[in-house]
Amino acid sequence: MKSNKALVRVMPSKDGASAIADHMREVLAQLGEDPSREGLMQTPERAEKALRFLTSGYSMNLDHIVNGALFAHDCDEMVVVKDIEFFSLCEHHLLPFYGKIHVAYLPKKKVIGLSKIPRIVDMFARRLQLQERLTQQVAEAVQQVLDPRGVGVVCEARHFCMMMRGVEKQHSGTVTSAMLGGFRSRKATRDEFLALIRGRS
Repeated sequence: MKSNKALVRVMPSKDGASAIADHMREVLAQLGEDPSREGLMQTPERAEKALRFLTSGYSMNLDHIVNGALFAHDCDEMVVVKDIEFFSLCEHHLLPFYGKIHVAYLPKKKVIGLSKIPRIVDMFARRLQLQERLTQQVAEAVQQVLDPRGVGVVCEARHFCMMMRGVEKQHSGTVTSAMLGGFRSRKATRDEFLALIRGRS
């Protein structure tokens, strides 16, 4: 699989200039700054490169990420990958939110390479997002590629749009979940998942 860096490209406009960088210069000017001063001369290009990386999930697809890493295995016990760190951008304010995602599934004749689950998280996190949508998309993607007996996803995040502006609550957190199949229909399965991600047996 190619590095994610290969998917981050600055797309020039027809005249050879970078459209996002050009707009960023105007934004800086509108904020009262001088885009031509030394400290800001390369900021528009850097900002564009960063923004394209942080939204590189749009150019990723599930088949490319999984890349055939599905393996036949006669296992019916829960598989959990927890504490997957992620960073994303809130679609309402273009401010970061970050945290951890925990993913579990109940295998049905096959398992997925463990590294693929964090890559699936990154594919959806590196887009303009809502935490609720991100959680659901990860669950549905795992369901799609594995067709397991159930999928559970819990996302814990902190949002800069709440920490730096608005209500300015620096220590607040948001938890979302998506439960499919056996995780939705069986309380004991949900409880086992939640106990595992909280470090209890």
